[in-house]
Amino acid sequence: MSARTPEVTLIDYGMGNLRSVGRAFERAGARVRLAGDADAVRDAERLVLPGVGHLGDCMQRLREGGIAESLVERIRAGCPYLGVCIGLQALLEEGDEGPARGLGLVPGRVARFPESLPGPIPHMGWNLASPVRAHPVVRESYFYFVHSYRAEKVPEAAVVARTEYGGWFPSAVGRDNWVAVQFHPEKSQRAGLALFERFLAWQP
Repeated sequence: MSARTPEVTLIDYGMGNLRSVGRAFERAGARVRLAGDADAVRDAERLVLPGVGHLGDCMQRLREGGIAESLVERIRAGCPYLGVCIGLQALLEEGDEGPARGLGLVPGRVARFPESLPGPIPHMGWNLASPVRAHPVVRESYFYFVHSYRAEKVPEAAVVARTEYGGWFPSAVGRDNWVAVQFHPEKSQRAGLALFERFLAWQP
């Protein structure tokens, strides 16, 4: 008997990089579904929230459709979750961009890189994600970043990896059945594809 094809559900809130993330998951061996309403999120086996753009707009759209509430319910029920870029930021309590109230699943806030940063804003290009503890999904590698905001004041117990850009910031967070990354695996070639493959195989 052949192994069952893993299924992953991408949350479609009218923004983000669904097409590129979906194609990358298909290359990783997944069957991809889109969820644009609360019921589809509740039926998911594995959830992914991809995102680019404005955190405040993202959270507004998630709440307008009732998706935010069902997403929190599903994560708390044990559904494996992967957040990508804004999908990480949305887990936190609040953010400067908007300002925005996040899902509040992990303490912390989203703040813009300071103007005093020695490098350009946004932080764009390849950089190293250095794990601070072992995790089944995130391993040390160079990944592709595009962002002007980053997580801060996240409890050490929730930080999985850090990246240095004018100071260290959490580039991956995780606990229990959820994990999220600030970088873009779908733009990170083999390293990103391997991360998606590990997420599909993860049984938290």
